[in-house]
Amino acid sequence: MDKKGIQSAVEAGTIEWQRHSLERMFERRISREQVKQSIVNGTIIEEYPDDTPYPSALFLGWFEGKPLHVVAAYDAEFGRLHIITAYIPDLGHFETDYKTRR
Repeated sequence: MDKKGIQSAVEAGTIEWQRHSLERMFERRISREQVKQSIVNGTIIEEYPDDTPYPSALFLGWFEGKPLHVVAAYDAEFGRLHIITAYIPDLGHFETDYKTRR
């Protein structure tokens, strides 16, 4: 994943918010700003290079001491970031580092 390109897309505001992501974010009380900051300041913990139509990745960010996962796909040709979903990971699915799946 092109982390610099992704960060540039966030800074330029070239983000496509998928309907699914906005619905889930609303339900989970996750703001757009939290999502953007998780991408810019967070860590890529999983990459999905074969996803279509664009490669995607799972980001881990932190807010107020709580973890936040964001799945986003990046269209490198047009410099657009597509937000797929965002959620607060739980210990039933992840180890205490919130990076490692159980």
